[in-house]
Amino acid sequence: MKADIGLIGLAVMGENLVLNMESRGFTVAVYNRTVDKVDAFINGRGAGKNIIGTHSPQALADVLKSPRIIMIMVRAGTAVDDTIAQILPYLSPGDIIIDGGNSNYQDTMRRVGELEAKGMLFVGTGVSGGEEGALTGPSIMPGGNEKAWPHIKPILQAIAAKVEDGSPCCDWVGPSGAGHFVKMVHNGIEYGDMQLIAEVYHIMRERLSMSAEEMAEVFDSWNKGELDSYLISITRDILRFKDEDGTPLVDHILDAAGQKGTGKWTGITALDFSVPVTLIVEAVFARCLSAMKEERMHAISLLGKPSSIPFNGDRDSMIMALGKALYAAKIISYAQGFMLMREAAKEYDWNLNYGSIALMWRGGCIIRSRFLGKIKEAFDADPGLSNLVFAPFFAQQIRENENNLRAVVGEAVRAGIPVPALSSALAWIDALRTERLPANLIQAQRDYFGAHTFERTDRPRGEFFHVNWTGHGGSTSAGTYNV
Repeated sequence: MKADIGLIGLAVMGENLVLNMESRGFTVAVYNRTVDKVDAFINGRGAGKNIIGTHSPQALADVLKSPRIIMIMVRAGTAVDDTIAQILPYLSPGDIIIDGGNSNYQDTMRRVGELEAKGMLFVGTGVSGGEEGALTGPSIMPGGNEKAWPHIKPILQAIAAKVEDGSPCCDWVGPSGAGHFVKMVHNGIEYGDMQLIAEVYHIMRERLSMSAEEMAEVFDSWNKGELDSYLISITRDILRFKDEDGTPLVDHILDAAGQKGTGKWTGITALDFSVPVTLIVEAVFARCLSAMKEERMHAISLLGKPSSIPFNGDRDSMIMALGKALYAAKIISYAQGFMLMREAAKEYDWNLNYGSIALMWRGGCIIRSRFLGKIKEAFDADPGLSNLVFAPFFAQQIRENENNLRAVVGEAVRAGIPVPALSSALAWIDALRTERLPANLIQAQRDYFGAHTFERTDRPRGEFFHVNWTGHGGSTSAGTYNV
């Protein structure tokens, strides 16, 4: 019996993807560097199923139909390259390798080229949805060598999550590293979403003195409206989960968040492309600061806790404002993510379909929400949309909800509660619609100390000027360029 697809890497995601594929009618061959895991899986969760266990890369290749399709689910980085090197001697021209891990998109770009030179087809595929999604239907974002798509499409779309009309949350994203780039941005938005929810929770807990159950009730109500999403629903469930002593478990979890790098890559890439994804970057830095637990405790001993003006407002009104502020900030987070994808498309000449990407995120993935349907509608109506907040629906939502965002940020400042993501969202939308920013002074400073030149308001764009500010400098100016 020949297998339809092979999978290397039987960690949580790998195991569940195999079971998902098998449940959709595909025969799957598996291999793991630690072969004991293969036997344990075949005799355990995979018992009695159309799953073939193998103990070597060659054995895996030997049991696959042609062209061979092999999906790699290992740790990003050198482990992917090592796995490719191990399996490559047993492959033939036209065979397909899919990297389904959280690889850096630049590594995927390199691998596509290297393997194409050897006659192989390489695909970098973002997979989102965690353990449950991998088993029941994740969001899948494939990109790379498009010649592979007709061969892998039936499998990937079969195992992907489906939206209401049955459309799969999987479609071809684009060439080179496009698939992993889109997954990276997805994860960056995920960082932003999680931080925004955490800040709202912080205000509820500290400013409004709400119990975990009271907060759970609010998140439950929000999940029935415009904030309906996976992250809101699991926040409700987390707040209701009790420890062994009957108290909320969330209260016993250390406030030091971890991360695996995709949010950081989003920030680095945004800086490289000069795209202001300020909210996402603040969410990454918030995790970094949370991890500095000992330093934070030392700061309290030296500086004391932030001073706080007592809350004298109406609690129900503030809860309503929190929901509206969260919704407005969420729009801004997504707008920043789509800005970054648009800039990458220009840089790498990728023809990204942003409506299709929004559809891929509608189900299965961590940031799945009702909200994404509106994003798809916006890009369907205007495929050339340069900024999500310029779409009529989202512009209206910002206008209707910005005062709530401003009120919530102001309340947090008065209470000494840090809200880097919420305040960054407000600063970004305020800066975006400010006719005259203070960058004119920055340009004057740059010209003063470095002769970097400036443009003038009374001259056409593209003309640059230098002034001898001190009377001691010359007329020579530095070159004009932006990194």
